[in-house]
Parts: sequence; C-alpha cells; structure tokens
Amino acid sequence: MTAQSLPVQSKGKLLHGAEPLTTQGFVDAHIHPDKTTWGSAWLSRTQAHSLTDLIGNDLRAQLAFQDSVEDRAYALMSHAVLNGTMAMRAHVDVGPQIGLRNIHGVRAAAERLASFLDVQVVAFPQFGLLSNPGTLDLMEASLTEGADLLGGIDPESVDGDLHGHLDAIYTLANRHDRDVDIHLHDVGAEGLAQLSVIAKRTVAEGMQGRVTISHGFALCDASQPALGPTLDAMAEAGIWMATCALGADPVPDLDLMERHGVKIALGSDGVRDAWSPFGTGSMMDRAHLLGYRTGASTDAELERCFRLATSAGAELLGSAELGSFSGATSPDRLEFAANSIPELVVDRPAPLRVVRGGRTVTL
Repeated sequence: MTAQSLPVQSKGKLLHGAEPLTTQGFVDAHIHPDKTTWGSAWLSRTQAHSLTDLIGNDLRAQLAFQDSVEDRAYALMSHAVLNGTMAMRAHVDVGPQIGLRNIHGVRAAAERLASFLDVQVVAFPQFGLLSNPGTLDLMEASLTEGADLLGGIDPESVDGDLHGHLDAIYTLANRHDRDVDIHLHDVGAEGLAQLSVIAKRTVAEGMQGRVTISHGFALCDASQPALGPTLDAMAEAGIWMATCALGADPVPDLDLMERHGVKIALGSDGVRDAWSPFGTGSMMDRAHLLGYRTGASTDAELERCFRLATSAGAELLGSAELGSFSGATSPDRLEFAANSIPELVVDRPAPLRVVRGGRTVTL
C-alpha cells in the first residue's frame, strides 16, 4: 500500500513524518439495507429464541416502519459510502406480505448513490420460498424490477424441501442467467448435508463460481467429520462463503478454509434492524470484528481480515475496477491516518478521504 500526503485529521495516528496510508475501497459482501432503522427512531426489540422468532419479529417491524424503505436504505448506504464502502451485495426481502416494495426502495436508494456505490441486489425469500405461496412468482418478477441475483434460505428448516427449493432457484437462475446466493443458518450434519447437495447441484447445472453460501454456520464446526469433504466439494464447485462475524454466531476457521480452497468475503449482515441493535455499516469495523472473533494477532492474520473486506469482496462481486488497486494514483481509494494495514484493522479509524472515480466523495 502507498500513501499520499494529506493533513492528518483527528481519528487515527501516524508516526512522525509519515504520510497517510492509501488503500483500496471496501466491499460489503452481505448487507440488508431494507431492514435497517439507521437514521430512524430507536426500535425496541422483542426477545427471539429461534430463527422463526427472528423472522416473525422482522416482518412485524417492517410492516410497522413509518419511514420508507428508500429513505432508511439510503441513510445506511450513504453512511457506508462515507466510511469507505464502494460496492455491496444487498439482500432484499421478497414475499406476498410486502410484495416488491423493498426491491424498489433499495434500488431507488442505490440509484441516488450510483456515482459512488455499486450495488448488487439479491431477491431474498426471507419468509420462505415454497412454503410462502406467491413468493416464487414475485422472485421472478423482481428480476425485471431491480434485482440482480436470486437468493434462498435454509431449504430444509425454513422450506422443508431441499430439492424442491433448489429446483426452483436453479431453474430461475438458468432461465434468467443470474447468480445465486443462499442463506444457510442450519448447523451440524444437517447443514453440511445441504451444502453437499448444493455443491453437487451447482456442478450439475454448470454454475461453478456463480453460487455463494451466506453465513454457512455448519462450516464453522470443526468437530463435524463431514466438514473437510464438504469444503472440498464447495471448492470444486467454486462456491463462495460470505461471513459476517456476528455477535454470538460461529465464525469460520480461516486457515482451514484456505487450505481447502474455499473463498470467503466479508459483510455486515443486518444493521440496527429487528434482528439486532448492533452494526454500523462500516466495513472497517467489520474487519476489526472478524479479526477479534477469529483471534487474529499476527500481521498476516490482520491483513487477511482487511483483504476479505476489500479485494475478496471485489472478486465475488465481479468488480475488476475495485479489484485493480494501483496505490496513491488509483481513481478509487481510501486514505487513512495509519501506518500499516494491521494497525488500521486494530485501530479502525474512519477514512480521512474517500475517492471514487477520481473525485472526493461528498454527500
């Protein structure tokens, strides 16, 4: 990483005579801007004891929000931009309970930020795909109304039909030539079995490199005998994992993932929504949390956390522009008061300056 001379501002610190650190921009590989309360009134959350509880609480909150999806999404996404995010994959709820209003709202917010932020919208069947009648038709409709990718959610525990769920998603993906990103919260042997089937189906459909598993908590349990073979199957299918280093949720063994050849990118997940009061939309914060949760201590481990929040995400989203960082002359860059990437990840300062397309970002 190289640097460009700038006045040092309040956040961060530099050795005497050093120049600010110039880095590539952040990529948020998994975020839910349609659910956020960012910039809105405080939301008091209801205790949840299961995924079903969380989904139910989320739907009730969404139906009660006074601010529009576009306004809430724009508040969060613009905050992310000012904190250095240059691209994101936004998972957006679709279902008969809300129609396509969330897709329209997030796409409208993205268009307002198009000069500074690249947004991939995933049509996400949060409330079930096959188990929530009408959702499948809306998923297909969303592809002409603002969605870029097709999402899925826990084919067994939410939909109760692994093969039917995958049939529906892969049929739409092939019909419309779209990539797939499936939420998988299921743990243990059951979760790994689903991942094995997804890997085989991905190869059979010729979709290697075009499928992502978000969360993938089953991949974080080293005690499972099937973990190694499952990771190998994912690597063969070119399946990515998007992890978010959430509070009490498991995190992957990054060394193990690398040994098996499974690529990982980092995201924020929900930010101050009905699921959790936490989150800032800053990928600098998220890289720090990943380092903390995975016990990173060496420079190489801290640098890896930064890489998962930047170049890995750019590769996942297919952004050659953001992946080809050229230092202080790059038209897309961040400038920090820090002396090294490891120090940056630990201290997590806000950028001194965000530059996109050769222009300083101001909103």
